[in-house]
Amino acid sequence: KCVAAICHGGWLAISAGVYKGVRVTGSPGIKDDLMNAGAIWEDAPVVVDRHFVSSRKPDDLPWFAHAMIEVIRNKV
Repeated sequence: KCVAAICHGGWLAISAGVYKGVRVTGSPGIKDDLMNAGAIWEDAPVVVDRHFVSSRKPDDLPWFAHAMIEVIRNKV
């Protein structure tokens, strides 16, 4: 299943405990939270790691949407 988060949405994945060892991005404001949860943070418009898709901010929505479509397309 595609797991996608943009901006502060990474907090949900942190709470679910699913980001350990996963390459992600997100709002710079939660960078430390992501890293403390075991994620590997990158400053990029979108990061795809297996079925995880993440983006930093609303300006990244075009890349985020495209990446989600590609992950879903390849998982069906």
